[in-house]
Amino acid sequence: MPAKKPITIVGGGLAGFALGIGLRQRSVPVTVCEAGSYPRHRVCGEFISGKGLDSLASLGLRTPFFEAGAIPANTAAFFSPRTAVPARTLPSPALCLSRFFLDAVLAREFQRLGGDLKTSTRYCENDPKPGVVWASGRRLKTTEHGWRWFGLKVHARDVPLTADLEMHLSPDAYVGLCRLQNGEVNICGLFRRRAGSHQPKLEWQEILRGDPNSILRQRLAGIDFEAGSFCSVAGLSLAPQNGGNRNECCIGDALTMIPPATGNGMSMAFESAVLAIDPLAAYSRGELPWPEAQKTIAFACDKAFAQRLAWAKWFQWMLFCRALQSGLGAFALRSEWLWRILFSRTR
Repeated sequence: MPAKKPITIVGGGLAGFALGIGLRQRSVPVTVCEAGSYPRHRVCGEFISGKGLDSLASLGLRTPFFEAGAIPANTAAFFSPRTAVPARTLPSPALCLSRFFLDAVLAREFQRLGGDLKTSTRYCENDPKPGVVWASGRRLKTTEHGWRWFGLKVHARDVPLTADLEMHLSPDAYVGLCRLQNGEVNICGLFRRRAGSHQPKLEWQEILRGDPNSILRQRLAGIDFEAGSFCSVAGLSLAPQNGGNRNECCIGDALTMIPPATGNGMSMAFESAVLAIDPLAAYSRGELPWPEAQKTIAFACDKAFAQRLAWAKWFQWMLFCRALQSGLGAFALRSEWLWRILFSRTR
């Protein structure tokens, strides 16, 4: 039997490690090249819901996640700056786990299965090559439709939440708060600024605390952030992307990002990895040419994500629409029907 062709995964995040684990479970030789090291904090909602939980189960990762401290999230609540909406029960429970622990669990499992992990290593070849999968995170875009998008994240303790997940909306931002293990809360926000504007520079603590007199500001009053957990990211692109248009084989955020308000980004990372396992394993065994494997993965991801990306784009517009942030917006937030529709269509 001829030796199996190796797979190189560029990026050791959720998608990269999930793919590496799935391939190692099929005895495919895999190397993950990661520019950073573990453990570390990342800008992330730390909230896994929807089909991503099925992906974790298929890889045998649910038990290791719970052992690392994952806790269920059963309720969610939305807030405009001065309007609170009662907590609702999620149609299906989610899992919350700090990326500081989650990435380390994935790295250990990948290595336990015999995967080759190269940390502090940048993959420098830019031309698409057979056997190389890009899972290196978001695509950099400094401006999009005249806006600059950036994300901030930090942990804190003793935050008085009314639901397992809270989403706080404002004219140019939304901030999600979710419960983590050991009484911690993840505070992660998406923010936008007009390109070329000269707004006064604020410290990250002030940005995350929200607008003056807002419910978010009251919620975080007197809270001490765990400064060592703070991280940021800029140059985000939230426009839906089509895998069929790419020359590279991409999964996770390297393929496309979904607006963070949906709480589905982590799920899509795991799902895209699982969709890529069988075509890549077939390529490794010599049963599928590389161009065909790449096209199969791109088609499967586009088919799986097209509807939710379209709904998420509309949802993102709605959150930042000035007209909907008035009384009409408060009414929409209270609509149980709209809540159920948006949750189901973005998963």
